Amino acid sequence: MAEILTWVMQRRMVLAERAERLRKELAEIDAEVARLEAAEVVIGQFIEAERAGEADDPAMDAELEQVTSTPGAGGMLLVPQREPAMDADLLPEDYQAIMQVVARAAEPVKAGQVSVALGKGTLPGQVEAVRAKLKRLAERGWLHRTPAGRYAALTGPRP
Repeated sequence: MAEILTWVMQRRMVLAERAERLRKELAEIDAEVARLEAAEVVIGQFIEAERAGEADDPAMDAELEQVTSTPGAGGMLLVPQREPAMDADLLPEDYQAIMQVVARAAEPVKAGQVSVALGKGTLPGQVEAVRAKLKRLAERGWLHRTPAGRYAALTGPRP
């Protein structure tokens, strides 16, 4: 009987160590995703500016500088963990827009519905970008994610 207890304890320790390694890896991946999101915003703005013939505009340079020096650009959390009394005004504008769409919905919404409501479209790349933001908002306590993968506004205070 003591052998079984020893085996269970050893197995628990091995799994706990593995879980810790996976948590660290996930944190690194989240930071990389945040950096890539910032890069996506900057590149998208540059492409739009280039199409409009404003790529060398000083005002655009200032806007691009703001994007690269805000939270999310250097691995900082773009979406903070929600705490009591935190307001959605702390979120970046695109996340605030998502929060507003979800809050106005009568029932939990799919990522595609939010993408359409934001005027982004229904192409997989457009929906996936919105889905990633919805997941991040849910993981950090700003939205509720149903088991079916739909998103709803929180009904009461949540730490």
